[in-house]
Amino acid sequence: MTHSSSTLSVPINSAVPRHIAIIMDGNGRWATRRFLPRFAGHAKGVEAVRNIVEACATRGVEYLTLFAFSSENWRRPEEEVSLLMRLFVTALEREVGKMHNNGIRLRVVGDLSRFDTKLQEMIANAERKTVNNTNLTLTICANYGGRWDVMQAVQKMLAEGGSDTGVAFTEDQLAKHLAMAYAPEPDLFIRTGGEQRISNFLLWQLAYSELYFTDTYWPDFNGAELDKAIVSYQQRERRFGRTSEQLEKQKKAS
Repeated sequence: MTHSSSTLSVPINSAVPRHIAIIMDGNGRWATRRFLPRFAGHAKGVEAVRNIVEACATRGVEYLTLFAFSSENWRRPEEEVSLLMRLFVTALEREVGKMHNNGIRLRVVGDLSRFDTKLQEMIANAERKTVNNTNLTLTICANYGGRWDVMQAVQKMLAEGGSDTGVAFTEDQLAKHLAMAYAPEPDLFIRTGGEQRISNFLLWQLAYSELYFTDTYWPDFNGAELDKAIVSYQQRERRFGRTSEQLEKQKKAS
């Protein structure tokens, strides 16, 4: 299933966001504040993932997308990158069975070719195991970048349509090749840790998302913090190019 771009059609609007996308920032600073090694913050961050997945499922969120490892994160110290990879493997080993039992579908998107063979196989097995689950779709963006996503989609679109045909391509033709073409565009984007940047995350898909920034570090982000973000979202007027008057007429008509 391919979802149309929000610049072409008005998405379904509901009190609870259908799709929440999160940049999980602040693990290292959380640890440093406690005089702990940075890795302790990443390990604590995995617990926060578990809590937020459960919180989203109970609140009726259909899609949750988490930015776990960006294509720029390879620039971090080699030891930290190695520890993050090991943590990814451990999380898959421990969590996939639980997710499956709770009806959660797991997808991992990004340029996975840079990961070692064992991790790639674990990801493929986890996706196969959970493919028919419908309670919540959890997407982990790993070695992902928004510009990479658009470029790989363009390359696939050109290969499919022939780059020398002179045909004008459409947004929908490109959108179906994006890494997350199976999901609606995020209704709500959350970034923890105090920074107010999108940082090359879902550049195409966030065009009309509501943005929410919090100073809370990711290991401390829990169900109560999620509810604050959802309340903020509910107070926004999502016009998608229309006027407030048009929205008011629509509400009265319905």
